[in-house]
Amino acid sequence: MRVIAGSDHAGLALKNSLIAHLQAKGIEVVDLGTHSQASVDYPDYAEAVARKVAAGEGLGLLVCGSGQGMAMTANRIPGVRAAVVSDTFSACATRQHNDANVLCLGERILGHGLAAEILDIFIATPYEGGRHQRRVEKMAMLERRIG
Repeated sequence: MRVIAGSDHAGLALKNSLIAHLQAKGIEVVDLGTHSQASVDYPDYAEAVARKVAAGEGLGLLVCGSGQGMAMTANRIPGVRAAVVSDTFSACATRQHNDANVLCLGERILGHGLAAEILDIFIATPYEGGRHQRRVEKMAMLERRIG
């Protein structure tokens, strides 16, 4: 299991906390930044993480103030299914039903404890396939049609 992580300045503290949480569990983490509180542009980090996820290098973790900007950017990369999650049910459902491969979190929305619980569930939950596969394939077809 490998997690590719990234954040902007607004998500730095939560990202760092979650990386430490994952590493304590023996999970490999690739941290693509940012590494300081200096203001940066979230699309740069979302793209970097999303490209690695699309290449099959691991699951993605993106953190900004709300998670929304990261998800909007990451979802522009073909093969990425990024989900903004603020509760444990959604963490499970987006993996089981939508085969989400990037978890987007908002540091200004979530406490570190809940964020860690959401991340644990996201990572541990497998995609069910079956009746959901047709819908995931439709998303992929739409990506190819739009280009």
